[in-house]
Amino acid sequence: MKNQIRTAGVATALCALALPALAQDAAPDTTPPMADIGYIFTTFMFLVAGFLVFWMAAGFTMLEAGLVRQKNTTMQLMKNVALFSFAAVLYYLVGYNLMYPGDGNWIVEGWIGAFSLAALEPVGLADTATDLTYASVGSDFFFQLMFCATTASIVSGTLAERIKLWPFLFFVIVLTGVIYPIQASWKWGGGYLDAQLGFLDFAGSTVVHSVGGWAALAGALILGPRLGKYKDGRVHPMPGANLPLATLGTFILWLGWFGFNGGSQLYMDTAGNVADISRIFANTNTAAAGGAITALILTQLLYGKPDLTMVLNGALAGLVSITAEPLMPTLGSATLIGAVGGAIVVFAVPFLDRLRIDDVVGAIPVHLFCGIWGTLAVLATNPDATVTGQVLSIVIVGAFVFVCSAALWLALRAVTGIRVSEEDEITGLDVAELGMESYPEFSKG
Repeated sequence: MKNQIRTAGVATALCALALPALAQDAAPDTTPPMADIGYIFTTFMFLVAGFLVFWMAAGFTMLEAGLVRQKNTTMQLMKNVALFSFAAVLYYLVGYNLMYPGDGNWIVEGWIGAFSLAALEPVGLADTATDLTYASVGSDFFFQLMFCATTASIVSGTLAERIKLWPFLFFVIVLTGVIYPIQASWKWGGGYLDAQLGFLDFAGSTVVHSVGGWAALAGALILGPRLGKYKDGRVHPMPGANLPLATLGTFILWLGWFGFNGGSQLYMDTAGNVADISRIFANTNTAAAGGAITALILTQLLYGKPDLTMVLNGALAGLVSITAEPLMPTLGSATLIGAVGGAIVVFAVPFLDRLRIDDVVGAIPVHLFCGIWGTLAVLATNPDATVTGQVLSIVIVGAFVFVCSAALWLALRAVTGIRVSEEDEITGLDVAELGMESYPEFSKG
């Protein structure tokens, strides 16, 4: 009986304790709606992918610093820091809204967008009608800026060891502020190549990489080769000073490419999109491996010994080749696409030398030739691609960028000069252009 009374008393006390809680309103549901969740995850993806692509700037810097001669190292470091900085400002001032003009903002319908400043959302999204089904404007601007800066980095390596600093940076200002955004709008801004030709270029084999390659080719032709590079009918190699740095730069670029291609999925709001991003990562990686292995084997067969610089560029060639379509291929197809890119580099480098086109780091074979190959390879893996759409778009973009770049290089050569003097080139651009050296202790007795 006592036990029953004790049990009843405990039950009554518990009920009494619970009564205040029952009298309160139910706690509000703080779980964000699904649209907000998609917005959050896609925005986060753009930010993470964006800083991975930013890290590619370090990769280009280390690659170039390793493949130039010691006396020109500081110049390459300076150019890469400066070009990224100018790209960041010019893309804000002009480029972003040229590339993504929006409805009703076309100066020439489908071809040229509006010249206006980029603008972010208000702090905390207050008093704004932001479309929460996509991502923040700030994250998209940040992500797209990194692609713009990458294009300029490609030009830097090709023209190393003989170009003046300020004419080069003026070219970068026009390239990143006007040339790159206009042609990118034709595909990614809903312009003619996308709407009328059905051009497919997932992450930019043409829109980014071949654009940098065309600009570099125009500059190399007008600037001319380095002193002593082609003499008495022979090619005289000018080895880079620091292959460990070049190798480090290649691995940094390889890492950054996961953001480059993965972020180009553009959405991370469903399980399907996340699965596609993982597929893109895997294909991107195996394409790089295929390019490196092919360059390794071919240089062994052709030269009797494997060539490290060719293997490094082979990996980059594989990455450029898969960039136009990293989602649709199987792992095997992605490996083969990258392998063809690696082969292209091995044969394209001596081909350019026969034409007396001096490309210090091999950027033209990697980014231009493999950019074209990667864009054509889409035809083999994406059933929506058409021969007309892919080929005609390559020609249109190439003609536009090459002609604009050549005109700008010629104008700069006429007005300010673009090449350092013979004496300065022999001395080295570190001392002649900047008055400092990367390794001063090595030049003193």
